[in-house]
Amino acid sequence: MKIINSAREMQLYAEDLRLQGKRISFVPTMGYFHEGHLALMREAKKTGDCLVVSIYVNPTQFGPKEDLAKYPRDFDRDCRMAQSVGVDVIFFPPNEEMYPAGYQTYVNVEKVTLNLCGLSRPGHFRGVTTVCAKLFNIVKPHVAVFGKKDFQQYITIKRMVADLNLDLEIKGLATVREADGLAMSSRNVYLKEEERKSALQLSRSLQLAQKLYAGGEKSSKIIIAAVTELIKSVPYTDIDYVKICDTENLADVENIIGESVIALAVRVGATRLIDNHVFGEYLKF
Repeated sequence: MKIINSAREMQLYAEDLRLQGKRISFVPTMGYFHEGHLALMREAKKTGDCLVVSIYVNPTQFGPKEDLAKYPRDFDRDCRMAQSVGVDVIFFPPNEEMYPAGYQTYVNVEKVTLNLCGLSRPGHFRGVTTVCAKLFNIVKPHVAVFGKKDFQQYITIKRMVADLNLDLEIKGLATVREADGLAMSSRNVYLKEEERKSALQLSRSLQLAQKLYAGGEKSSKIIIAAVTELIKSVPYTDIDYVKICDTENLADVENIIGESVIALAVRVGATRLIDNHVFGEYLKF
């Protein structure tokens, strides 16, 4: 497994692969891997000849009061885990490679970033789209794989790639969960034992939403009220949002007619967790 720190070296390596007719698959990450990351890598491995994984904790997607400094990091552990699933290259750039002195260019995707996390995390998606655009230009992949746990990020990246005519396929992978239903996240390590018990209410609330929908309920207001009540019934939970949105433009919907997603963000103790479910898709924990 090759480790590259320089953006220019990564570009030259990728260009050489392309000239050889090789297909590059890519999984961008912020490291501190868990089984969800490995699932993305395994999926990406199927789609190309060379699998590149980036590890970069991107400062521009963190707000001034968010957890950039304490975001979990363990590069050696990440390397061992990446190697175990057949990663060919890890791109591990320092900040000065990604945002050199005088940096002033950003990518902003508009409408789909306004709702959900965009309401409480201003500037977050500008950071996400900017770093992904840069990584796509550096790694030069044919396909990139993203998890659907962060559904808004997935839709935003797809929108950016379509709008900018990037020669790149974006694939989405269903949320990977712990045996008890908790969506896998690097931030789960922050949860104290009692908080983790309360965190399980997120996936349970999605099961409730699915059950209501399957029973014929189509009113967003009624489903959201039931989900909100269930989440609030346990300690340590503070709801940021519970919303039902159109899966294409992420605008709120009053009634579930076309394809819609229920998305939620909840602070459990000091840890902010997100989860979602697309109505009509299979949900089993």
